[in-house]
Amino acid sequence: QVQLVESGGGLVQTGGSLRLSCAASGRTFSTYAMGWFRQAPGKEREFVAAIGGIGRSGVITYYADPVKGRFTISRDNSKNMVYLQMNSLKPEDTAVYYCAARSSIYLKIRTDEYDYWGQGTQVTVSS
Repeated sequence: QVQLVESGGGLVQTGGSLRLSCAASGRTFSTYAMGWFRQAPGKEREFVAAIGGIGRSGVITYYADPVKGRFTISRDNSKNMVYLQMNSLKPEDTAVYYCAARSSIYLKIRTDEYDYWGQGTQVTVSS
């Protein structure tokens, strides 16, 4: 069982930055692929970014097109943490952001491919 707790959300102006953090429990954190998703009011939860677990090819990352070049996902396996650095924020980035983990080193982008979820953290970008 993995428990995930997000933090770092808040209110920021257009063009600003935020760093989201996700603290994970569990002794095999490095073997889990981790993802960030978001859900805006009235919309479905959507993929934002993912990072694979440690494998022979190193750590792989993948981003949704709307956030490429602005967001960066990273992980610190020594601390059981995953981060989402968000720069150049736009009003359309406003959503509840969720951290998710899947029991595999291979990252995925569908919500049903993740096994564990955090409670979410609100990000609001004002125009």
